[in-house]
This record gives sequence, C-alpha cells and structure tokens, in this order.
Amino acid sequence: MGLPDHGLPLVQLKEQRRDLVVALQNRNGPIKDWELMQIAAIQQAIQAFEDVIADLDAEMEMEAAA
Repeated sequence: MGLPDHGLPLVQLKEQRRDLVVALQNRNGPIKDWELMQIAAIQQAIQAFEDVIADLDAEMEMEAAA
C-alpha cells in the first residue's frame, strides 16, 4: 500500500542525489570534498524527511484505528 508523501520533496531529493552520484561516477579525476559534502547533506535531508513521513504515517494509522 502506498502511503502519501505529505507534500515533502522526497522524490526530488532522491533524484538530485542520484544525479550527483552518477555525475561523479562518469567523471575522471579526484572527487572534491565539497562534492561529497553536498551528497551527504542531501542524504541527511532525505533521512530527515523519511523520519517525518514515518511519524506522520504512524499518527494517521493511530487515528484511523481509534
């Protein structure tokens, strides 16, 4: 069952992360620290959104069961 994304930009963040990783894979030369930090920051945002979504979904399920 698909749960709503609550209007959060989770898909866009995952696409942005994928695009950055693919760009690094297709490039020759060393990876710069700022590039890794950018991917890490996006990953942290993704995790935060996923945590919020899980909390909201749990609240909705509890309300539906009540």
